[in-house]
Amino acid sequence: MADQIVEDLRRQILSGALPDGARLPAERELASHYDVSAPTIREAVRVLTAMGLLSTRNGSRTTVTARGDVLLAMSIASVVQFEKMTARDVLGLLGALNAYAAEQAVERASEEDIAELRAAAEQTAENDDAKAGWAALKHYFVTLSAISHNPLLAALCRFITEVQVALAAELSSGGREGPRLAGSMYKARIEIAEAIAQRDSSRAVQLVREYHQTVIKRIQSSPGAKKLREEDPGLANFLSEWLAANVGVGGRS
Repeated sequence: MADQIVEDLRRQILSGALPDGARLPAERELASHYDVSAPTIREAVRVLTAMGLLSTRNGSRTTVTARGDVLLAMSIASVVQFEKMTARDVLGLLGALNAYAAEQAVERASEEDIAELRAAAEQTAENDDAKAGWAALKHYFVTLSAISHNPLLAALCRFITEVQVALAAELSSGGREGPRLAGSMYKARIEIAEAIAQRDSSRAVQLVREYHQTVIKRIQSSPGAKKLREEDPGLANFLSEWLAANVGVGGRS
């Protein structure tokens, strides 16, 4: 019965009948509605909470937490950890996804979208603030995926971009490499935006792929990565530990 209740409530949440932020009916009401005992309802709520669909914080009424990005992040993180994927596997996938995003942007982006991407590229010019440097890099590629006007593609890119930027920051010299990396590859980001503006799909895709190949090489040659690879060659353990700490019901996702 708990499984049936889980499926019914899950369907209501994903369909929007129980929207994000809505309060779940009280345990007694649910028990009466489904004609089951209170422990059965508690088990169903526990499962949905573990899925990231419900939140029961601070002893208050259970609320719906139906956020697509969080659910996607938890799913991807689980696959990465279960399959023991390496950092290169994950970051290489981002290059392919962003290349497709650029191809889609060439076809679908409006002039306003392209102006937004150009503005995001300008924000990545080198500055003295490390945190701002990493944030600008993330914003640029989140914008690139957004102007593809493909919601699933954009969601995938947002999460893996978050992973790439976070790993690069942690593996660099205390995260201080953000401004330098932003400045050194500024021209490449401008060129990607211009290729999209010129509706040149093949060039945009090529530029994105070359950009990500360079980034992966830089991450792998960073001080932290060199040290970690002695015991963790593919950085699979490092990646798994980072995901476990930052993605989940209580993590930063």
